[in-house]
Amino acid sequence: MIGHPTLPNYGEFAQMLYATCIISDPWIAGKERFRLQPLILSRQQAESLAAVAERIGFLHHEVARIVWENSEFLDEFYSLTPYQKAMWLQSEGRWHGIARVDLFICTDGKIRSCEMNSDTPSGEAEAFLLNQLLHPYFPHTTDPNTDLPEKFWRMLTKSDSGRRGVEGEGKLESVAIIYPTDLPEDLSMIAIYRQWLEARGCSVVIGSPYNLNRDADGNVTVMGKRVDLIIRHYKTDWWGEREIIWSNQQPFLDADPLHRELMLILEAEYEGRVTVVNPFGSVLTQNKHSMALMWEHHELFSPQAQEWIQAYIPETRRLSSLDAAALNREDWVLKSVFGCEGDSVLVGRSAKPNDWQLALTTAIPKHWIAQRYFEIAADENGMMPNIGAYLIGGEAAGFYTRLSAKSTDYTAVTAPTFIVS
Repeated sequence: MIGHPTLPNYGEFAQMLYATCIISDPWIAGKERFRLQPLILSRQQAESLAAVAERIGFLHHEVARIVWENSEFLDEFYSLTPYQKAMWLQSEGRWHGIARVDLFICTDGKIRSCEMNSDTPSGEAEAFLLNQLLHPYFPHTTDPNTDLPEKFWRMLTKSDSGRRGVEGEGKLESVAIIYPTDLPEDLSMIAIYRQWLEARGCSVVIGSPYNLNRDADGNVTVMGKRVDLIIRHYKTDWWGEREIIWSNQQPFLDADPLHRELMLILEAEYEGRVTVVNPFGSVLTQNKHSMALMWEHHELFSPQAQEWIQAYIPETRRLSSLDAAALNREDWVLKSVFGCEGDSVLVGRSAKPNDWQLALTTAIPKHWIAQRYFEIAADENGMMPNIGAYLIGGEAAGFYTRLSAKSTDYTAVTAPTFIVS
């Protein structure tokens, strides 16, 4: 391992994190959140991962094109709710600003992607600060995340100028970050976004969808302040109707869509009064049925896309298109179409047979996919890396690495990611 003999101990590192005033939780439930030893990628590995991430982004762009040209898929394939369809139709196919593609190097040497978070990708603060703080201890490496702030800023300005029909990059004066203010998980990301924007002379206001309004001139306001652009970190499936995914699940207490808030922002964007990043079109690309579309309607994709689907996307099918009883537990992973937590992902070979059968019996098929299992290559410590590759404006922009002792561990540690030539 390339390193420096004075690498701090974890307590010292925690003090370094506290000093950033961005990340304040280096431990969770008494366990360390971070690993100080980095994942070291060769230049070739890093370039391959970046190229695959960009290709995954291209595949989802083709998905958006195909569905825009074949609107019957909204009902027949995706089973979108009325409010989800409203988000998609108003977007006119726009879906991307920033995304994170989860990539894995497999035991056969190939790179595969289990999903892309194109709706509300997170981890930016951890990826940027962890690399920044620890890179001095690994001087013979390159930090691939150095340009994340600038690339993010340029994407925002280009998104805004594109919405207004202005050539080049405009100047953003006022930005709002809309996020679920009752959930603390992504506060570090909200804080670092704010820091990046304010460092570039932009006024930033933060709030929830309930803080959205319009002034007398029709401009969008958040906390009473007019804004030019909204960074949306509130999931698309939370703006719309909230549906249960298990037949034995209690209905949500807050299942109703955010009608006033959603209509306000959709209408304002349609009128050209505000830019939303990520666009609401990500309601489609975030839906894991998009990976099933790649497999079930392979013929609709371009020849290049068809090659990349076979190479990087594990076989994915809608559960509603399969005979669930015939699914071999060893070969498949069940995933809900929007969820990403442990209670909405079931790895067949790690599940007890009774639990697998219960899941197949109680899962509401239209809300689930089945994805072919693949074997992840462990590192020298027996940990399995999930290498999140950021895409900003379709281009690879950095890495966010999480390591777990097993594929079903949802409390993975985050490690810095460096590159050697």
